[in-house]
Amino acid sequence: MQISSRFTVAVHIFACIHTFGGERKVTSEFLAMSTNVNPVIIRKILSQLKSAGLVDIARGSGGAAIAKPLCDINLLDIYNAVECVGGGGLFHFHENPSEQCPVGRNIHQVLDDKLVRVQTAMENELSSITLEDVMRDVDRLVKS
Repeated sequence: MQISSRFTVAVHIFACIHTFGGERKVTSEFLAMSTNVNPVIIRKILSQLKSAGLVDIARGSGGAAIAKPLCDINLLDIYNAVECVGGGGLFHFHENPSEQCPVGRNIHQVLDDKLVRVQTAMENELSSITLEDVMRDVDRLVKS
């Protein structure tokens, strides 16, 4: 199982807006160049971030801006904005395990609560890291 790259691309987008937003328009084409991702995908991610109230986008080639203070956005906010996790569940359980098999009949009972605990731990960790924390590291590395 692997979380899609939309999450890390979204964080990359925030880093570019933070780093370059004061000196230039941060457009989808510029972001595509930095991320090496198709501009159509960048526009889709920007749209998701805008819908979540995390970025503002000026019409045309006006560029993107961060919509809230960095300390008010955490990695879970970004993850929730861009990841398409069906029904809120990180893990997709295989469909219709066999009721004829004792393992198949009981696998949900064995795993469901454990998978919820794993997802909760991941979400708690993501929520503890703010965009301000990430940008502090970006600033330090970009300036060195």
